[in-house]
Amino acid sequence: MSYPPPGGYPPPGGYPGYPPQPGQQPGYGAPPPPGGGGYPPPAGYPGGGYPPPATGGYPPPATGGYPPPATGGYPPPPASGYPPPGGSNYPPPPGGGGGYPPPASGGYPAPGGYPGGAPQAVPGFTAPAPYGQQPPPGQPPSYPAQPGYGQQPPPGAAPYGAPPGQYGAPAPGQMYGQPGAPPPAEKLPEEAGGRPPAGVAAAASGPPRQAPAPASQPPTAAMGSLAINEQATHGTVVPIRPFDAEADCELYRKAMRGAGTDEATLINLIATRSNEQRQKIKLTYKTMYGKDLIRDIKSELSGNLEECMLALFMSGPYYDAHQLHRAMKGAGTDETTLIEILCTRTNKEIEAIKAEFKKNYHKDLEKSCVSETSGHFKRLLVSMCQANRDESTNVDMAKATKEAQDLFQAGEKKWGTDESRFNVILASRSFPQLRATFSEYTKISQRDIANSIQREMSGDLKGGFLAIVECVRNRPMFFADRLYKSMKGAGTNDSNLIRVVVSRSEIDLVEIKKAFLERYHKTLYKMIEGDTSGDYKRLLLGIVGQGV
Repeated sequence: MSYPPPGGYPPPGGYPGYPPQPGQQPGYGAPPPPGGGGYPPPAGYPGGGYPPPATGGYPPPATGGYPPPATGGYPPPPASGYPPPGGSNYPPPPGGGGGYPPPASGGYPAPGGYPGGAPQAVPGFTAPAPYGQQPPPGQPPSYPAQPGYGQQPPPGAAPYGAPPGQYGAPAPGQMYGQPGAPPPAEKLPEEAGGRPPAGVAAAASGPPRQAPAPASQPPTAAMGSLAINEQATHGTVVPIRPFDAEADCELYRKAMRGAGTDEATLINLIATRSNEQRQKIKLTYKTMYGKDLIRDIKSELSGNLEECMLALFMSGPYYDAHQLHRAMKGAGTDETTLIEILCTRTNKEIEAIKAEFKKNYHKDLEKSCVSETSGHFKRLLVSMCQANRDESTNVDMAKATKEAQDLFQAGEKKWGTDESRFNVILASRSFPQLRATFSEYTKISQRDIANSIQREMSGDLKGGFLAIVECVRNRPMFFADRLYKSMKGAGTNDSNLIRVVVSRSEIDLVEIKKAFLERYHKTLYKMIEGDTSGDYKRLLLGIVGQGV
């Protein structure tokens, strides 16, 4: 029978059995089978009812049903209906009545279960396995098998998490930009080195590959050959080009000749020439006029201006030797000057200072220090006079850790203090090595090395060790602090102010000015301007300069 049936839809005369005929029980059901009678048949089942015995399956043959198929239902049943004859059927309701669902007096299934055992299998139909259980052997699963959690997707399948037809590797012979590949604008993020980050699958490369983890090494082995270069520094006074020593000598002579002195000319000449150029001016002046320039300056100037200008005409090593001799001359000793010079200079500078001290004062610097100081402070100055500090840039982290432990055992962890152990390390190790040692010391003791020195030491020895620690960490900051202390409060320590400005003017005064501003939030220029006056102030400001 074709669809729709001949004559239109619904078929002429309506569907057989619907609406129910007189005497037929209303409800859901199929059209009555040929031969009359409703569903269920009044005489019960299997006398007549549904399925119709021996006449065909469901849907019924062309004589009735919707749509009336030509040959039978799907799947094609056996010669009889469902369930097949001979099998156990649903029992008729009490009283011989029939119909589905059963009347209110009974349920589905009937009490006691299916009579006659489980329902019979229907040809062509396989009941699915209960939820959560595997199907019987030989029976295909009712749903596609999925891989377990953590397993790779089946061969040829899209990666987990990739929307179909959008992302993932292109199919063979497919170009990026086509369906199934990311648009050209979307690129995988790359880590340093050009490699995709771990966990991101490279296109057309199969499963993601992770870079092998580097072999773990202890920090001491990894940093054993570390080299640290000292930061370059800059002075505020630089050589002038072109330089004419004779022309400068004539200007000096003219500024000091006759009544009065032209201090402005002297200041401009001396503040803009390097120390090397000043030494040439001294020699040329004596050659040209047969007079000593330093004596002429002394006769024309006085006070702090004279001291500052004479300091600028001294060579660096000679000026330091002069300051050391002055600190130890007469009654008492200026230990802060000894610390500032001997604990902050390089080996080469100390050797030059010793030579100038011997040449000009006919004394040995080390012996002078021994005669003027005592105790562990004396030992520290003797160590500094040897000019034997390691000045390499290599850092041995294993040594740094061991010596940090030694410092901890000699100080914080001990009743009393072993000052000699501190002296061994602080007086002989290179500045980069000491930085590493101080860092390790903080990890071991949970204290800063400077804090431990303040707690364990006292007097000049504490000042000497702290000067070394501060220079190791930031030499310009040490001198910035010295400058601030020379000017803070009532009055000014002009000797300290002149010594630091003059001695560092061609070495690191630029960095000192930056450190001064960083720590005290005021420029060095401004503070000098407020604490000094007259030509002395103008000379200092000419050396320092306004810029930071």
